[in-house]
Amino acid sequence: MNILAISGSSRRHGNTEILLEQALQGAQKEGAETELYTVQGKKLEPCDGCRSCDKAGKCHIDDDVQIVHGKMANADGIIFGTPIYSYSMTPQLKIIIDRTVSFRPPLGTLTNKVAGVVVTAASLGLIDALKDLYFWIVTRQMLPANFVAAYGQDKGEVESLPICMKAAEDLGRQVVQIAEKKFEYPRGIFGAKHGYGTWVK
Repeated sequence: MNILAISGSSRRHGNTEILLEQALQGAQKEGAETELYTVQGKKLEPCDGCRSCDKAGKCHIDDDVQIVHGKMANADGIIFGTPIYSYSMTPQLKIIIDRTVSFRPPLGTLTNKVAGVVVTAASLGLIDALKDLYFWIVTRQMLPANFVAAYGQDKGEVESLPICMKAAEDLGRQVVQIAEKKFEYPRGIFGAKHGYGTWVK
């Protein structure tokens, strides 16, 4: 059982990273192997909308997104973490999310992988980031686990919130427990197209 946490924070050892590490400790208590991937110092280029991945089966941009996508493909569960920048997830995490448009064989699929979310903020924006991330999780046919939403501005502030820290640990344990159930979407809707709007024929 492999659980991957992805920190979208450019701040080293900040509140988002602290909570993700706590979640991974919970996953370890359930017997999982874990890894924390951070965007710090990584080269992450935005999707350029070329759609060449439709034919090539992979993204043509050679950067660190290829690395994290490989880790996502090999994980049984993924916990996404982000602080709030301008009322939304960080641009680094958004790049990783956006470029999963290229996720297809031979790289693999995100279908049936378990996903949890950690969001931290000084004030507003938590709900919008959670909404965006969980909508994406569902449309990728992943299995949604719980979330942790914490308020904290100063580095390390979440460590003074024992209930929050316990919730993060419980999230990691939950992701493992759900993954162990081996739930799978019915094959008839496996990889099904999403309803994009009333214009779809």
